[in-house]
Amino acid sequence: MSEQEKTRPQVPEGHTDLLTTRQKKPNAKGFVGYETIWKSFQKVAEYTTPKRP
Repeated sequence: MSEQEKTRPQVPEGHTDLLTTRQKKPNAKGFVGYETIWKSFQKVAEYTTPKRP
């Protein structure tokens, strides 16, 4: 039997409407993490004071 590879395959970026995930580089121990990026789904409107009667 042959030895298994110690590296993980590169995973493509995952995209949804509000979320993007990216694979990070492996650290010294070989752990591969994922970066999660959220897109803002709330809009900020400027406040204007109402006119006085």
